[in-house]
Amino acid sequence: MSKVPSPCISVCKFKRDGHCIGCSMTKDQKAISKKLKKNKQRLAFLELVIAQQEVMGRYKHWTAAFAKRAAKKKFKLSLIEGNKAA
Repeated sequence: MSKVPSPCISVCKFKRDGHCIGCSMTKDQKAISKKLKKNKQRLAFLELVIAQQEVMGRYKHWTAAFAKRAAKKKFKLSLIEGNKAA
């Protein structure tokens, strides 16, 4: 399996109660995501952020931006349970 990409889409504006308007992560979550080394951990973290986006509301351009990043890393979106990102 190729490396699971970070949910970050390089918007990085923390204007929603400490959450980024692009990916919905907090600064602490972004720091944690950088420390995750194993794909199993990175995939679980990605699924957590996607679930968080479903509760908070997802930035309308996130799905397309994340899909583009995933394609560059040769990551299959179908690996995300239920393909929630697409």
